[in-house]
Amino acid sequence: MSFWKRTTTLDALNAGSQGCMVGHVGIVFTQLGEDFLEATMPVDERTTQPFGLLHGGASVVLAETMGSMAGYLCSEGTQTVVGVEINASHMKSAREGHVRGVCRALRAGRRSQVWQIEIFDQQGGLCCVSRLTTMVIDR
Repeated sequence: MSFWKRTTTLDALNAGSQGCMVGHVGIVFTQLGEDFLEATMPVDERTTQPFGLLHGGASVVLAETMGSMAGYLCSEGTQTVVGVEINASHMKSAREGHVRGVCRALRAGRRSQVWQIEIFDQQGGLCCVSRLTTMVIDR
């Protein structure tokens, strides 16, 4: 039995991310593993703060995007997922290139989910650890 309840492709995930914040900041889903989701985000004028560092809020956008999408992939039928709490611990700055997020479930229950998202710089250094709690709702 697959961890994911919905079937999709990276092309479909990325196509669905256009025309909203996800596409605006350049987030691209790059890997859909057996029990994890990966995405990248550029460190550029869309995602940095005035001092040239990756904005902490941009890291949170990447984390919530990944956790929400992973949560949706663990729902079924007419269900959808909404974020109810997120936190982020920023450990290292990024100034250029891109960052890579890796999202894994800490809990993927029928009504609540907890996701851990780790964000790495291009050298593999851990920049941020975020935890997102989502709620599964029926539409």
